[in-house]
Formats: sequence, structure tokens, C-alpha cells
Amino acid sequence: MKTIDKTHQGASGRAHGVTRRHVLAGAAALGASAVAAPFIRPARAAEPLKVGTYGGYFEESFVKHVYPEFTKATGIEVQSIAEPTGSTWLVQLENAARAGIAPADVSMMAGVPRLRGASAKLWAPLDTAKIPNLANVSSGFIEKYDDGSTYGVGAVSWYITLCSNTKTFPDAPASWADMWAADKKDTLGLLALPQNSFLLEITATTYFGGPDILKTQEGIEKVLAKLAEVKPNVRLWYKDEGTFQQALQDGEIPMGQYYHDVTGLAAADGFPVRSTFPKEGGVVDSGFWVVSKASKMLDQAQTFIDYTSSPAVQATLARKVGTAPVVARKHLDLSDDEFAAVASDIPPIVPQYDIYLKWGDWISEKWTAMITAG
Repeated sequence: MKTIDKTHQGASGRAHGVTRRHVLAGAAALGASAVAAPFIRPARAAEPLKVGTYGGYFEESFVKHVYPEFTKATGIEVQSIAEPTGSTWLVQLENAARAGIAPADVSMMAGVPRLRGASAKLWAPLDTAKIPNLANVSSGFIEKYDDGSTYGVGAVSWYITLCSNTKTFPDAPASWADMWAADKKDTLGLLALPQNSFLLEITATTYFGGPDILKTQEGIEKVLAKLAEVKPNVRLWYKDEGTFQQALQDGEIPMGQYYHDVTGLAAADGFPVRSTFPKEGGVVDSGFWVVSKASKMLDQAQTFIDYTSSPAVQATLARKVGTAPVVARKHLDLSDDEFAAVASDIPPIVPQYDIYLKWGDWISEKWTAMITAG
């Protein structure tokens, strides 16, 4: 059993490997259909709206495909900011906010850093009346403070599914439980960290009826004990997504958890691989838009969030960039094939970000001792 760590982990928790970025780097720009929804233009600002996204592919995609069309639709110029890893960016935003400075007005933030920022009241409450497209956004992609005010809105999402080599396993797996099966010994590649593999959530849903058991440390230890039973079947605990993808395509490591969109692209290129949404659901992970409380451009930021929450933009991002939409499917004009390429109608497994915020160090220690050690 090996652990591979060659690639920097981005703010999303996804490894910034070359695979997805290079495959999709040539995606076509957003068409005119992406700006079908009307937008109210706020007074044009003297300075551009600073928007932060994960560095690498995500930033390149938004610079090329989203910001120019947004400016056409609204008259608001955008300055792109490449974010470092989530925790680093969060610290920078917090320190700057104390001085009344916003390194970015709007930032794409993953689960745990987003919750940490919310606990520090770093994110500005949003005026939902100025984000009419919020009505289209699925409830799981809206974050609120305890007082009911909204502070975060889903930007993009992606799925982790059970992926396999079709030559080694002609029949598709039906359940995450297949990873524990005796005939899978020494065949699996699994993500190496609890906070980006979401194997706790997968195990809890598969064997304990759902994520409620993760609400206590005692429950988490029970889930870890069950997860530990999969260890004989794991050949690779990986942090570099490119390494696992190559091994999956070659059949060297013929099964494991991986990204649905990337696996689908590899299959379309002729590789003998498939992505399966198990009956328990794939894991949906996502980046949310949040606005620094130090920003002086809240109105423009809300206009941007409204724009990217429109069904037309979400559908085009799904077609051209490969992200799963954060708006309900009924609002989208995606064909069945287009939707299946990025998402599923099976209810997803949702990451329990709060447990990593509350018990992150303890979970990491237990994870090392019970899962990846030895």
C-alpha cells in the first residue's frame, strides 16, 4: 500500500493536477445564450470588482469564459485574483479585513475555510433581493448565519464517484460497499485525506444509515473502525489525482474514488474507464461565493453572484467547463446526456464540513493512526 503526494492541494480540496485543466483548457467561450437573463446595472465603479477563484484551471476558465460576458451584460469590469490554498487565503482575507482592506471582493471558498470565515463573521451578509437568481439555486448551495442572513452562494460543484477499469471489472459496481468486497483486495485507489476524500461520509451513508453518526466523536470512531476494514483492498492512498488517473486507465489500480467529470472525459477519449454513481449517491463537493466584509463593492459583488447563479450561465459552465450546476435541474436546458456528464439525479452524499471545523486535528490524528498508517 502506497501513499503518493506530488501535487499541491488547492482551496477546493482537489489536487491541482494537470489532467482536468489540460483536458478542458481548450473549452469554448461562453456563448451569447449565457447572458439571457436581464441584469440591473449598478452605478459603474471607478475600480474593477476583484474576484478570487482557485488558481490554475478554475481561474483560467473564469478569465476566459465568464468575466468578459459578465462585463458585457453589466458594465462591471473584473480583476481576476488567483487564490492560494483555502486556509492561506482565509488568513490573508482576515488579516486584511482588520485593516479595512479586501484583497478580493468576492472569493470562491471551499467548505471548511468558508465555515471558519463565517464563524469569524468575515463574510458580508448579502441582500437576497438583489440576487433574484437565488430562487433557482438549490437549498444545499445557500449558506446562512444564525440570524437567517445569507452569506454564501454556490458557485460550482463537482462529484466524487466510484470509478473503475472496464477491462478488469466488466460489470459496473452498484454500491460504495463494493470497495469492501473480498474480490477487491489490493485494487483500490482512495484519496488520502479525511477532509477531501469524504470517506467518513461515504462509510456513514453506506453502513450507518447516513451522516448523523458523525455528530459525535464516539460515532466517528465507529465509522473509522468500519473504514479501516477496507485497508487490505487499498493499493494507493493518493493526493495526486493525475497519478491515480493514469493507474486507473492502465488497469494497474482498477477501481477507486475519483472525479466524475474527469473520468467521463477519459472514457470519451477511448480509455477503458467508467464513472458510477453508487446507489448511495456520489459525493458532491463545491466552491461558494462569499464577499469580504471589508469590500466597498457589495452591490457589484451581488450582481456578479446573481449573474453566475443564472440557469443559462450554470448550464453553459456544465457544457463547456465540466462543473455540476448549483441550480435545480428543472431550470436548466441541459439534455439528459449533458446532465449525466457532470451530475446525477441520485441524491448526493453531502460533506459534513462542520466536523472538520470542530474536530479537525482530532480526526486527522485518528485517521493517521487507524487508516493510513502501516
